[in-house]
Amino acid sequence: MTLIAARTRPADRAVGSRRRFPVNHVLLYCALTAGLVVTLAPFAWMFLGSIKPTGEIVAHPSTWLPQSPTFANFEQLLSKQNFALYFVNSAVVALACVLGNLLFCSMAGYAFAKIDFAGKRQLFGLVLTMLIIPGVTTFVPLFVLVSNMGLSNSYLGLILPFLVTPFGVFIMRQFIQDIPDSLVEAARLDGAGDMRIFLRVILPLTRPALATLAILTFLGQWNNFLWPLVIAQTDDHYTLPVALALFSVGANSTNYGLLLAGAVAVVAPIILLFLALQRHFVQGIANTGIK
Repeated sequence: MTLIAARTRPADRAVGSRRRFPVNHVLLYCALTAGLVVTLAPFAWMFLGSIKPTGEIVAHPSTWLPQSPTFANFEQLLSKQNFALYFVNSAVVALACVLGNLLFCSMAGYAFAKIDFAGKRQLFGLVLTMLIIPGVTTFVPLFVLVSNMGLSNSYLGLILPFLVTPFGVFIMRQFIQDIPDSLVEAARLDGAGDMRIFLRVILPLTRPALATLAILTFLGQWNNFLWPLVIAQTDDHYTLPVALALFSVGANSTNYGLLLAGAVAVVAPIILLFLALQRHFVQGIANTGIK
């Protein structure tokens, strides 16, 4: 009897565990589904609102599905507003900042991770300190500096302050630090200098981190509003967020249809970029110590 009981108890526990796991899975899927709905609901409302007439957008009670779908808001966005210029301005600023961060942050990350020099720990500690300083505290000094350099109302003034970010240096340093030192030492034994090691050995191995940094930098600069609003003093240097905020709000009313259509135009490139680099983005987040 004791032997039979000993043999049945693990089986009973296994049956009980098999009964409990489906319940846990159901609860997990319900929680994930709820989170997905909450996340996608604003985007669904934005897209559906962009194809509604103004009367339906401001109607009470409001409806999710448009009763009379129309693309007049997009036609107005493309025809009456200088949409192409604002789109190009946003693309130039965002892509320039992405390229600058990919180059300079990866170089700084390599130096902090694989090169020994005096004051390395103190300098990296300063980089970490800059991560916790709110950007608004440096906004006015940065504006005064850029203005004194004569870069107001210029592409260089929009781009230069964001070519390197502390967060980008941190991401690249964390990723490069996990690359085996033996690869760097082997390259040095073959006579390669630091620049050649960086270009031939380090960069090809950091594609996930580079993809992550590219997405985050593009997202931040594409949606940047306050800095372009202050630096761009004429509409030929406006970016999309600034142009939409200024031109969709009139003296007495707000053109919600135009605003929602512009929001769809702003969000679409970000979604396409994320879908193109999604695999590298997830791998980069998992391998840079951000858990």
